[in-house]
Amino acid sequence: MEEPVAAATTKPAPKSLGHHLIEWGVILVVALVVSMGLRAVAFQTFFIPSVSMQPTLQIGDRIIVDKLAVRFGTIHRGDVLVFKAPPAEDCGGAPVSDLVKRVIGIPGDHLYSVGNTIFVNGTKLNEAWPHIEPLGTPIATANNPIVVEPNHYFMMGDNHPDSCDSRYWGTIPRSDIIGKAFVRIWPISRIGSL
Repeated sequence: MEEPVAAATTKPAPKSLGHHLIEWGVILVVALVVSMGLRAVAFQTFFIPSVSMQPTLQIGDRIIVDKLAVRFGTIHRGDVLVFKAPPAEDCGGAPVSDLVKRVIGIPGDHLYSVGNTIFVNGTKLNEAWPHIEPLGTPIATANNPIVVEPNHYFMMGDNHPDSCDSRYWGTIPRSDIIGKAFVRIWPISRIGSL
């Protein structure tokens, strides 16, 4: 009777430095492509350069915007949105390509203000978010309210007296909206949802 012979075991040859570099190069390229894809489709970070959204957002804050929430979801009064700056946006500051403001009026709304009070469809707007008064530039009058067109939004900064917003350049189309701001990621001491 023959005895079983153990199979010879061989150790794989060690990988060369070149092989390791190629592996890491492929990993980095894949990570970069995935990151760019997520930025283009799902999430993007933005830097806050002005005081127009104080006290909610301060100069130097960094936020993450959810693009899919706009593409596949709904926009509500009170949402904080990032959108392309309207062509008429010229409030004396440095030119910017994107703005961040809060939704005050949605399609079909009738907006006006009396003193520091904003009215939406004849009812006082409950600004349940932090904001700075006085209102500053009025929105419109009760006799001649702004009517928000279909697929458009009326945007305002939380720092009412120091915000260049829809009171100056009108409503923005949904097609110009980049996404909903949902979290502040910088500075560390102010990390939190919006």
